[in-house]
Amino acid sequence: MLRHGGKIYVTVAGMLLTTALAGCGTTRWTDTGRTATEQLLISDAVDRSVSQIDFSSLRGRTVFFDATYLKGVTDEQYVVSTLRQHLFASGCIIKEKREDAIYVVEARSGAVGTDRADVLYGVPATTIPQLVAMPGVPTTIPEIALGRKTEQHGVAKLAVFVYNRETGRAVWQSGTSNVVSHAKDIWVLGIGPFRRGTIYSRPQFVGSDMTNSWLTDDASRDKSYTPVRVARQLHFRESPVANQPADPKQAANRDTAQKATADTPPPDAGAPPLAGPPAADPPAENQPPPDRWSNDIQRLPQVPSERIASPPRYFY
Repeated sequence: MLRHGGKIYVTVAGMLLTTALAGCGTTRWTDTGRTATEQLLISDAVDRSVSQIDFSSLRGRTVFFDATYLKGVTDEQYVVSTLRQHLFASGCIIKEKREDAIYVVEARSGAVGTDRADVLYGVPATTIPQLVAMPGVPTTIPEIALGRKTEQHGVAKLAVFVYNRETGRAVWQSGTSNVVSHAKDIWVLGIGPFRRGTIYSRPQFVGSDMTNSWLTDDASRDKSYTPVRVARQLHFRESPVANQPADPKQAANRDTAQKATADTPPPDAGAPPLAGPPAADPPAENQPPPDRWSNDIQRLPQVPSERIASPPRYFY
């Protein structure tokens, strides 16, 4: 009897232990007001549109960037910051006050946004009209999809022109820079989505990269543009001219110290020169002077002019 009772106690204790250890967990999922795909499409189109604008003619000039006509544009702050970054990368000297600059760079936007198109291969959901309601009889035919395609585009159309602040005369205009980025999702017999587009490094299946060689070709990429310059890492070196003292007294003291140092002969003035690498050949007579900005800014290859919507125009 005790043996039988002991088995009951063990069974009850095991059930209580199992109940105590059992549990249920939930994960809270949230979504932003705008999808990540939409934001990537717009930012990708803006990056490529700005990269097609060539600011090299303003290199070394003091400019003021006027973003008045970009107010209210979708992702306004990103568009303004990308244009400012491209001006800096092109060698322009941006002033925060209009009166401190010689040239004014004015930008505008023709379009910054997205649109989408859905295509269904099969029978869409259809409602059957009924004159008399009959219980138990379905009134709709469900969707029968053999395949489905959803394609979303991000569009950015930007333009810039420059004028002289003192004279009010036009100096340069970029022409319109119109770029379209895209993302495509495909379902086949309910399997998917298969994703490809300009915002993906390679085709994807349900969020994972597809690494098969026959699927990772460059067919999904838009080959009509070069790699984005504003989206690449670039290092800049400050010019030593910027470290000169602004105070006239400090400048005079520095010049006096340099002159005194120049008048004092070095201790090894009479010693023979040390052996070193041969001196460089003097430049040719008709050779143009070197660009002083070449040591300060490492510029990437320029986008060919035929890829810009409208060629730049200069005013004299």
